[in-house]
Amino acid sequence: MMYGFNGKVLRVNLDTQKIDDELLDEKIYRKYLGGRNLGLYYLNKETSRGVDPLSPENTIVFATGVTTGVPLTGFCRHSVVAKSPLTNGFGEAEAGGFWGAELKFAGYDAIVIKGRSTKPTYLWVHDGEAELMDASGIWGLQTRESQEAIRGELGDRLVRIAQIGPAGEKLVRYACILNDLKYANGRSGLGAVMGSKNLKAIAVRGHNRLEFKDPEKIKEIGKWYNENWPKHPGALSRSKLGTSDGLLATNADGILPTRNFVKGSFDHAEDISGERMKDTILVGTEGCYACSIRCKRVVRGKPPYETDPAYGGPEYETLAAFGSLCEVGDLSAISYANQLCNAYGLDTISAGVAIAFSMECFEKGILTKDQLGGLEPGFGNTEAMVKLVDMIAKREGFGDTLAEGVMRASQRIGKGSERYAMHVKGKELPMHEPRGKTGLALQYTLSPSGADHMQATHDPVFQSNVENIKPLGILDPVDRLSLGPDKVRLFKYLQLWWNLLDCLCVCKFVIVPHGAGVFKINHLVDIVNAVTGWNSSLLELMLSSERSITLAKEFNLREGTTEADDRLPNRFFEPLESGPRKGAKISENDLKQAIITYYRMMGWDDAGKPETAKLLDLNI
Repeated sequence: MMYGFNGKVLRVNLDTQKIDDELLDEKIYRKYLGGRNLGLYYLNKETSRGVDPLSPENTIVFATGVTTGVPLTGFCRHSVVAKSPLTNGFGEAEAGGFWGAELKFAGYDAIVIKGRSTKPTYLWVHDGEAELMDASGIWGLQTRESQEAIRGELGDRLVRIAQIGPAGEKLVRYACILNDLKYANGRSGLGAVMGSKNLKAIAVRGHNRLEFKDPEKIKEIGKWYNENWPKHPGALSRSKLGTSDGLLATNADGILPTRNFVKGSFDHAEDISGERMKDTILVGTEGCYACSIRCKRVVRGKPPYETDPAYGGPEYETLAAFGSLCEVGDLSAISYANQLCNAYGLDTISAGVAIAFSMECFEKGILTKDQLGGLEPGFGNTEAMVKLVDMIAKREGFGDTLAEGVMRASQRIGKGSERYAMHVKGKELPMHEPRGKTGLALQYTLSPSGADHMQATHDPVFQSNVENIKPLGILDPVDRLSLGPDKVRLFKYLQLWWNLLDCLCVCKFVIVPHGAGVFKINHLVDIVNAVTGWNSSLLELMLSSERSITLAKEFNLREGTTEADDRLPNRFFEPLESGPRKGAKISENDLKQAIITYYRMMGWDDAGKPETAKLLDLNI
């Protein structure tokens, strides 16, 4: 008997409108664990080399992990995987909320979708059954309106819906997928992949509960967590202020991305901080399935930027992307831009970077007022920032160019604008500054999905204390500014650890070494075994994680990515212009050597290609 998962995957062919169940052997779950790794299993197997990401031939996979749906804080997430329209390589995005657990309760561990429907449709999955429903009447609606329409049609307010908005329908290359209006599979443009398939939404509802091998052990671990998290300063801070709890400290440290990564601190950081949000526009908090922390913000912005609390509130990434990066200090306007992104289905990170790019190009004289439809989007122009979000989502005017992402936008504009396009492999940079924590340079360049700040825990915490990661074999502190072999080794093992959490679909905020983490590393092994009865080990789980990183690398190589794509924008080899870390920069030569060292540590050659022996070692 299988414990913790259903052993069943839903297969949907939108070309033929055929729906089938696929039964998976338990060995597949043990080898891949779920999440991004199970998604890669199908992506490599079923997406042909060189397909257009927005063509019917692209496969999109929604996958839970073997521990998704366990009633413990943080074990709630799911992954979406496809070939990315932003990078033309491996695309993935994770989301929290309730959708992943509900899919498990509905009898499926994953959904694999191919083809394109001839008309707008949505998928309805419930208690072991599935059917395609006509979505013509909700195509074009914003996410709240379409969610209400689907729940009304199905007659159940507890249906969980992963959906795209108008941005996905219009194939904005960084359109996202949202569930419950506020939990986003935000990155890689996977909402555009859904839109290209005429797939508006996937609605799920289940009444079954999962069986676990050792439910008493799970209860014991849950009790331990609930007794200990209120004693943990990082967890308390995350509960009180959400992901914005570190914005002011990041600003004081000189590493808050400001003015399109020209500066490291923002004069109006206090005005966009989690503390200011709590004191002014916060009206509530929410949490994911079974979560005690409740880090999601619920806000009501003030006129003229009043917001609907149904759309939640801005995360740290959003506050920085629309705030400091664009030098906008109006918290209500940032919250309104966040609402627009959730209503239209846009990745707030990529949207903010695209707008900051346009602001810098305007100030440099590369873009004119006429090209921008009368807008004058200099840094600090709040009205222009909000307007450009709307234009991008609708592909109106210059918004159509920005909707392509900054890499393609800069290629279209020319005139040296490429210098101001902050991306790696086509995916816009998140809101973290590598010139003050160099491990991010490795994260951005070596992430298989393009620039990603969630590849590994960030450097500062390990400058003085490595106690929580000693089970990974890291015994000595590492300087936050090092790019030597010690930093590469630290990054490799931390990447394996956080990638494992993406395979299992576990929230990275609830487990060490994240500052808000309370669960210890060996708790994860205990939880996997209590759920599945496998008697697994940390070694086996980490090998599965390494397998997924290597599979993603193999997919990218197959699609034409080379070692030349593992590079930072040139801006980061130049000094920060102001702030406490004024003058800090990345050494291009040190970074190149660090990347080669990483390749070799991973069992890859100097061009980043996995060696045959490594593939055999990982049973790929």
